Amino acid sequence: MEQDLRKLKSGTDVRGVALPDAGREVNLTDEAVRRIAHSFALWLAGKKGAEAETLRISVGHDSRLSAQRIKAAVLQGLGAAGCAVTDVGLISTPAMFMTCVTEGFMMDGAVMITASHHPFDRNGLKFFTPAGGLEEAQLKAILEMANATPCQGAPARVERRDFLPLYAQMLVDKIRAGVNDPEDYAHPLKGLHVVVDAGNGVGGFFVDGVLAPLGADTAGSRFLEPDGRFPNHIPNPEEPEAMASIREAVLQSGADIGLIFDTDVDRAGAVDRAGNEINRNKLIALIAAIELEAHPGGVVVTDSITSTGLKTFIEQHLGGVHYRYRRGYKNVIDKMVELNAAGKDCPMAMETSGHGALAENYNLDDGAYLMVKILIRLARQRRAGGDIADLIRDLKEPLEMQEVRLPITEADFAACGQRVISDLEAYAAAQPLWQVADDNREGIRVSFGPGEGEGWFLLRLSVHDPIMPLNIESDAAGGARIIAQKLLPVLQSMPGLDVSPLEKSL
Repeated sequence: MEQDLRKLKSGTDVRGVALPDAGREVNLTDEAVRRIAHSFALWLAGKKGAEAETLRISVGHDSRLSAQRIKAAVLQGLGAAGCAVTDVGLISTPAMFMTCVTEGFMMDGAVMITASHHPFDRNGLKFFTPAGGLEEAQLKAILEMANATPCQGAPARVERRDFLPLYAQMLVDKIRAGVNDPEDYAHPLKGLHVVVDAGNGVGGFFVDGVLAPLGADTAGSRFLEPDGRFPNHIPNPEEPEAMASIREAVLQSGADIGLIFDTDVDRAGAVDRAGNEINRNKLIALIAAIELEAHPGGVVVTDSITSTGLKTFIEQHLGGVHYRYRRGYKNVIDKMVELNAAGKDCPMAMETSGHGALAENYNLDDGAYLMVKILIRLARQRRAGGDIADLIRDLKEPLEMQEVRLPITEADFAACGQRVISDLEAYAAAQPLWQVADDNREGIRVSFGPGEGEGWFLLRLSVHDPIMPLNIESDAAGGARIIAQKLLPVLQSMPGLDVSPLEKSL
C-alpha cells in the first residue's frame, strides 16, 4: 500500500481527514479503513487464541457527516475477516465500550467511529475490548499489520441492534439508586431544572433518555439534534464559545445546572445556577469532593497542568492525596489502574480537558457518567437546602493563566526537548527564589513566591509533536507576565527552541 497507515495513529486512536475541505486531501480512505478494521479483527483473534469467524464485534458512530461511509468500510473489513457484526448505529464512545461488558451483548470487541471534538471534516476509529481501550503499542501493531495485509473487503454478517437506550437506562437506574428519594424514588430529579447543550453531537440522548424519565425540567436545552456540520459551536467543553453557550442557556432559562458534552460524550463540563463554569480545575475539584467522601484519604490522579489551588483543595480541604501525572487521558487512567493494583485507594483520574474516569465505572472516561454523579449529589444537596457550588467553595482559582506553545526547530525534537528541560532544571536549581516542584512527573514545574510572580510555570514536551507547551498561572495581577519575563532570557539561550510565541505574549 502506498499510504503509510501508521501515520493515522493519534495516541490510542486512528484519526484522519475524512471529507475534502479547504484543499485537504482525504487520508482516511475506504481502503485504509477496510485494512485497519480487518487487521483489528485479526489482532483480536490472535489475542483471544480464536478464529476470527467466531468473534462478535460491535460498530457504532457519532454524528459526523462521514460516519456512514466510514462504517461501510469498517463492515467490509470485518466481513473479510469473517466476524459477526452488531451495528448499534448512533452512539456515544463510552456506551460503545459498554457493549463489551453488558449482559445480552458481551461483544469480543468494539469499533467506534469518531474524531471526538475535532473539526467536521475529520473522523477516526477507536477500538475496545472487554478490558478497555487499546494501548498505544497495541494500536501500533494493528496499523503495522494493516500496512502489510491487503483487504478487498467482503459482506459482513450484520445484525442491527440499538444499545444507546439500554445505556441511558443504566444511567437512570444509577441516579435513582444514588439519590434514593424516599418520597418519589422513580423521579428523584423532580423539581430540578437541568439544561443540556449537546453541540449537535451525540449527547442529546441525555435529555429524553435520562433526565425526562427522572422528572427533571429540561426546558432551555439546546443543540440536541445530531448534525455533523456542528453549525452552532464546536462541541468541546474546553472551548470558550461552547462554555459561553451553556452558560447562556442556564441564565436565560433560570436552570439549576447546565451540562455540556463533547461530540462523542467521553468529556463533559457544567455551569452552576449562577452561571459559573465548572470545568478544568473546578470540575476535577467537584468530582474529587464527591468521590473522596466514599474514599477518605484516597488518591486523585490528574494531569500535570492542574493548579496549585487544586492541590491545596484536595489535600487540605478534602483530606485526599493529589498525584500529578503526565498529560494525556490514557496516561492518567493507566496510572489510576496501576495505583489501585498496587493497593492504593485511587477512585478517580481526570485531565483538565474534561476526560475523567472513575474506578467504579470500568476505569472508563465517560462524560455522561460524571454528570450522573454530579446530578445525584445536586439532588441530595437541594433536599438539604444547599447547592452543588457549596462543594467547591474553598477551591482557590488562579487570577491569571496562559498557555504558550513553543516550536522545536531541530529534526530530533524529542532529544532537543529533553535537553531544554534538563538545562532548565539545572538553571532553576541554582536560583534561590525558583522553587522546583518535587511532585512533578512531566517536564519541569517551578513556583515563585510573593513579589516574584506568585505562581508557577510548567514546561513540558509534547508526546507526538515538535512543540513544548508552556503553562503559567499566577495568583497576583500581572504575575504571569513577571514569571514569563524571568523565563524568557533563559529559554532564549537554548538552541533549537523557537521562543517567539512567548516574546509576542509579552
